[in-house]
Amino acid sequence: MIISRTPYRISFFGGGTDYPAWFSRHGGAVLATAIDKYCYLTCRWLPPFFEHRTRVVYSRIESCRDNSQIQHPAVRAVVSHLGITQGLEIHCTGDLPARSGIGSSSTFTVGLLHALHALLGRMVSKEQLAQEAIYVEQQLLQETVGCQDQVMAAYGGLRHVIFQPDGNILPQPVTVPPERIQALNDHLLLFFTGINRTASQVAQSYVCNIEQKRRQLEQMGQMVQEALAVLQGTGDLDPFGHLMHRAWLLKRSLSARVSNPEIDRLYEQALAAGALGGKITGAGGGGFLLLFVPPDRHCQVRQALAHLVHVPFRFDTQGSQIIFARTESPSQWLSPLATQAAA
Repeated sequence: MIISRTPYRISFFGGGTDYPAWFSRHGGAVLATAIDKYCYLTCRWLPPFFEHRTRVVYSRIESCRDNSQIQHPAVRAVVSHLGITQGLEIHCTGDLPARSGIGSSSTFTVGLLHALHALLGRMVSKEQLAQEAIYVEQQLLQETVGCQDQVMAAYGGLRHVIFQPDGNILPQPVTVPPERIQALNDHLLLFFTGINRTASQVAQSYVCNIEQKRRQLEQMGQMVQEALAVLQGTGDLDPFGHLMHRAWLLKRSLSARVSNPEIDRLYEQALAAGALGGKITGAGGGGFLLLFVPPDRHCQVRQALAHLVHVPFRFDTQGSQIIFARTESPSQWLSPLATQAAA
């Protein structure tokens, strides 16, 4: 049995420039961090005592006679990609809800790849996890997703991720003193709006004509460097919050689906209570509202948004991890004759 633990992420600046349609021509950069909220995946070889061959448990329970019958698209794609034909049991549970803008789909894919590689007796690098997850989501599943979520789920940490036109991805850690990172974490509040959406559908509303958004995306990419300059400086962090506000206004202009009247109302309430900036995480359209709030104004903002679920969090530094491993071979469940035949 294998258990993987993979973090969700929040992105500050540069979202949108991590889509291949953009960075393959212009390059891209993102400033993001993984957080200490996780997706847990338990995987084991399923003994042959049941009517079903494979069982997958998430928000639904699937019992399949063949792995090709798995309905969950990412599970079916990953199992096929790894060439697994043996019976499996896969359980997924997460600290945060799916379709909420914290990279849950990519976190799931990275965590499943990590767990199944480990079940097969393989140790894989964070780079391989990120690249395989990108391949599964963009090529096998044909989803309109960027590349930052897979990288952040695999590597963890607060990172300046550079996307080069030749396809290379450089997930550079942000090199600032720990107390500076702590201060940034202390200025952030995260609230769940209760609005679920599918990120790829929101992204399609602007990625399909991404060159027409060149002005906004170039400015959003430039803000990554401005934010890094604030973090690597010694002054107060308020300019980081003001940058977040500017970036949110730009992001809203990408598509009418990025925001809506309810999100706009929540954001205005937060600003009136003392937030300096913020954004809807991920592609937009719902999910989590991330706010930059000086610590002495946290109480006022939390009171203004008391009808929302507040999610305290700290930054994660480890990325995807195997937190339990008891290795066993699928052949132990074969009969002696079947084992000889397999040999």
